[in-house]
Amino acid sequence: MRFLGIDYGAKRWGLSFGDELGLALPLTAAVAATVEERFTHIAREIAARKITELVVGYPYNMDGTAGFKAREVDAFISELEKRYKLPVHRTDERLTSHEATTRTPKSKSKKQHSPAAQQAARATGEVDSRAATIILQDFLDTRQGPALLPEDE
Repeated sequence: MRFLGIDYGAKRWGLSFGDELGLALPLTAAVAATVEERFTHIAREIAARKITELVVGYPYNMDGTAGFKAREVDAFISELEKRYKLPVHRTDERLTSHEATTRTPKSKSKKQHSPAAQQAARATGEVDSRAATIILQDFLDTRQGPALLPEDE
């Protein structure tokens, strides 16, 4: 199984990839100006990575009810199903964008944590793809348990 994780947004769609190894990795976000170009970006990823299932972050409220953007995401999921004929899994995306913004690689310098650098990361879709990675990793962990490294003997 090969999964494409998607963090849906009005302007940018964060993307991630995962497979039977159970690790999610960020991909280049779909940030094109038009929705059609963003769907084309997804189609290229599906073909290039031989994706078999899609995982979309679903906007639940903290009390577990569907969030205000749920209808928008439902319409997006319907379009994904229609275009690509692949199974689509909804998974809880609560706080993933916040986590993606605050969790950065340790190698990043203080300059890269500045508000300007964070704004640039958001504009390029880097934050959205980090959120898609968290969404997909949560899905994979729930489905098959967290990926574990072999113990030292």
